[in-house]
Amino acid sequence: MLNRPRVIPCLLLMGTGLVKTRRFSEPVYLGDPRNVVKIFNDKEVDELVLLDITATREKRPPRIDLISEIVSECFAPLGYGGGITSVEEVRRLINIGIEKVVINSAAIENPRLVEQSARIVGSQSVVVSIDVRKTRSGSYEVFTHAGKRSTNRDPIHVAKEMERAGAGEILLNSIDLDGMMTGYDLDLIRMVAGEIQVPLVACGGAGRLQDLAFAAQAGASAAAAGSIFVFHGRLRGVLITFPDSEQLDEIFR
Repeated sequence: MLNRPRVIPCLLLMGTGLVKTRRFSEPVYLGDPRNVVKIFNDKEVDELVLLDITATREKRPPRIDLISEIVSECFAPLGYGGGITSVEEVRRLINIGIEKVVINSAAIENPRLVEQSARIVGSQSVVVSIDVRKTRSGSYEVFTHAGKRSTNRDPIHVAKEMERAGAGEILLNSIDLDGMMTGYDLDLIRMVAGEIQVPLVACGGAGRLQDLAFAAQAGASAAAAGSIFVFHGRLRGVLITFPDSEQLDEIFR
């Protein structure tokens, strides 16, 4: 059992390849997901989360065959999100070895899906992902469908509703800071973490290892990140990295 917050590489699936985005757009190709997962295996990551960023927009179910292949290569606990709209899909993903299902648009539109999923596979296996933008007035708003559709809803209310429905974890993602590597939105993390009892996973903005600790200090139980683990240098060359256990212990000390 870890004596520190979890650190989770967040991998974005587009088609059959992995990409990294900025503010949910400008995808940069990283490589084959199976190969990237193998590298993270060697680096003994805490967990991985794989999000298919076009499934919902394309009204497409999860690519079970590809996900099965990725699961077979992955030694770390693996979460999957993207295109999940039914309890049957949730059950199938858990049956092929996915540790946690990550539900976004469908959960927010239909909280009963969260209820039913938690009843069948357990709350510990159900994560609701909440994508948030900051408005011009400085308030926060939840978006669905890969950041394309406004809900006109506040992230605190959505997070509390998802918790009541049975979500065992909330993945809170800043659309504005995605891929920007300027640090997490700590105000957003504090605001939501202070209102829920379940673990909160912060995502969006990490640019250096210290940012992971700042997210934890703001109330996150875990820090998810993409760019910091897949890019190197100012030119953002693709290089898969992950801090070793000593580095992580030092960061969170």
